[in-house]
Amino acid sequence: MSDEVKAGTCGFDHVALSVRDLAASRKFFCDCLGWRVVGERPDYPAAFLSDGHGILTLWQVASPGTAIAFDRRNNVGLHHLAIAVADRAGLDALYQRASGWRDVVVEFAPQLSGSGPKVHFMVCEPGGVRVEFTFDPRREGVGRAR
Repeated sequence: MSDEVKAGTCGFDHVALSVRDLAASRKFFCDCLGWRVVGERPDYPAAFLSDGHGILTLWQVASPGTAIAFDRRNNVGLHHLAIAVADRAGLDALYQRASGWRDVVVEFAPQLSGSGPKVHFMVCEPGGVRVEFTFDPRREGVGRAR
């Protein structure tokens, strides 16, 4: 293509996820992953969380008991949330914490993504969202805490 289009955007403002159990999801992201609450809307209800790099909004679904689980092969929407980890040791330590966390379902343990060198693992967090954690040595040192 000869006419290159320059991006008119500058990154994500936030990612918003609907979850079955706001308290359990919030506890997973904050107590297991070390994120912090940066805002709340108890009337919605919603919690705004950050790892220091981005904002994640968790919205409580209205009827958790009848909420339909997302089917990544048949529904349009979020396939999964991928979160970068700074180094391989951190990825392995995070897997140990997350895989033992209450109501977390492990999809697969740390393994090469394709032929590598990226390594990743996938879980379903307590609120029902698939979350991938990745370490890519080609990006080591990129995007670390400000």
